[in-house]
Amino acid sequence: MNKSLPRASISLAMAKKMAQAAEDKAIKINVPVVISVVDCGANTLLIQRMDNAFVTSVDISLNKAWSACCLKQPTHEITDVVQPGQSLYGLQLTNQQRIVIFGGGFPIIENGQVIGAVGVSGGTVEQDMEIARSALDCFNAE
Repeated sequence: MNKSLPRASISLAMAKKMAQAAEDKAIKINVPVVISVVDCGANTLLIQRMDNAFVTSVDISLNKAWSACCLKQPTHEITDVVQPGQSLYGLQLTNQQRIVIFGGGFPIIENGQVIGAVGVSGGTVEQDMEIARSALDCFNAE
């Protein structure tokens, strides 16, 4: 692949590499999680559930990735604007309540364009964010 041309979307091969980097980090900090990656259209590419990760984290991780992709920003950046009295109060209740307003979802950005997103769920918000960032670090290292 010519590195000078931007990718239109994240590939499954890259999603697998990112998920492995996230799982490696999760193992290192002893937090079983679910890792989800979506493409540029917020379509599911990968869901990887570690042994002993919460079953509920499957939907949460996918919705974090979906939210980050669709809103083109990390999910933790949404929190303040959806509080009572703020400009987007109630946003999380739209879209069949898929929008996640706490950390763990990050868009995957290349050349200023969102080409996918990653979502992690299973630990604390801070742990989920740390693990998801390891997936982004893997992408950025390629």
